[in-house]
Amino acid sequence: MHKLLGIVILLFALNCKSSENKAKMTKEDIVLIGKGNLYGSGSEGIEKQNLIVTSPEEWKDLLNKMNAVNKVSDSFSETDIDFSEYTVIAVFDEIKNSGGHSLNLVIQETKDEFLVEVLRKSPDGIATSVMTQPYYIVKVPKSDLPIVFE
Repeated sequence: MHKLLGIVILLFALNCKSSENKAKMTKEDIVLIGKGNLYGSGSEGIEKQNLIVTSPEEWKDLLNKMNAVNKVSDSFSETDIDFSEYTVIAVFDEIKNSGGHSLNLVIQETKDEFLVEVLRKSPDGIATSVMTQPYYIVKVPKSDLPIVFE
């Protein structure tokens, strides 16, 4: 009887999933929604910021702001986000006095957090004389880990 109980407990313990066994996020899990520049000279009312969007209402508000001058979201890979499965990360740079600026994100998952590194690129050589505001938007699988920007 004690052997049987010991085997049952051992099997139960081996089958329990721990947070250590969770699959790490891969590059395929990070989905680019859109990147580029806003051309409204600040009329969109979006300041330099890092946003974590977790609800359809927040997402709709952001899309409305981004589309205030030009219909930017038409170029997005998707606009219908399932927020029960995903979180949106949106990064906006400051308004620039010339073209050629861009953003890129490097996202890594550690055991304690999602680490988002924002890479800013400036134009090489002569740039167009137009006011721009670079942005970069991705969706990542929903997680309990905090999202930290570098």
